[in-house]
Amino acid sequence: MLPPPNDPEAQIPLPSLPGFDPRKIPVDAVDSHLPPVAVDRFAPAFLRQRLASQPRWTPDIVRDPVDAARTPRDAAVLIGIVQRANGPTVLLTERTAHLSSHSGQVAFPGGRTDPGDDGPVGTALREAFEEVGLQAEFVEVMGLLPTYGTVSGYIVTPVVALVAPDFKLLPHDFEVADVFEVPLAFLMNPAHHRHHSRAMPDGRRAWLSMPWTDPATGKEHFVWGATAGMIRNLYRLLVTDA
Repeated sequence: MLPPPNDPEAQIPLPSLPGFDPRKIPVDAVDSHLPPVAVDRFAPAFLRQRLASQPRWTPDIVRDPVDAARTPRDAAVLIGIVQRANGPTVLLTERTAHLSSHSGQVAFPGGRTDPGDDGPVGTALREAFEEVGLQAEFVEVMGLLPTYGTVSGYIVTPVVALVAPDFKLLPHDFEVADVFEVPLAFLMNPAHHRHHSRAMPDGRRAWLSMPWTDPATGKEHFVWGATAGMIRNLYRLLVTDA
C-alpha cells in the first residue's frame, strides 16, 4: 500500500512548481512484486458483482496533497471499461494545455458537480457526454469507488461503468486534446505502477505514474497523480479476495 500523503494541509500543489515535469522525476520503486489482477476478473459478470457487493478492502491512496486555500468542491469521473473483443480497455482523455486546472494531464472524463446533477453518477454521465460525446445509452454503471481528494480542491467520486464498444465520440475541442484507451490488463498489473517522490519545502511528496505507449501511434500517455491513484484503488478492489 502507498504511504499516506505528507502534510495534507500543504500549500504548494506539485503541478504549480516552476519547471515541474513529472516525467523527469526519478522512479523510486516499481510494484512488480505485487500480483496482477487475474484475467477472469475482467469479465463483466465479475465486475458487476464486485462493484455491487464490495468485500472489505482499503484504498491505497485517497487524497493528493491539498491546497488548504481552496474550498472543497464535489466532482465525479467516469472510469469507463470498454468491452473490446481483444480485451477490455479504459477510456481516458488528455486535457488541453490552456486549461487552468490540470492542463495537459491524462484524466478520466468528469468534472465538477452541478446543482441539477442526480448525484455523482449524474455528474459523471453528464461530464462524459459534454467532454467526449459519450452517450449514456452506451454506459452501464456498476458502482462507485471511495472519494479521492485532488490537489486542486475537488472531492472526486469515481464511477465505474461498462461501456459498449459501438459508441462514437465527439470530443470537446476546448477541454480535450486527445481521447484514447489503455488495456485494462496493463493498468491492473502493478509491474507498471511506478512510485515517485520529491523533497518539498513542507515535506516529501509521493505519487504514482503508469506511462503507457500506444502501439498504433507510438505516443506515450503519461498517467500519473490523481488518475493513477484512482486506477490503483480500482486495482486494490479487484485484486482483493472476498
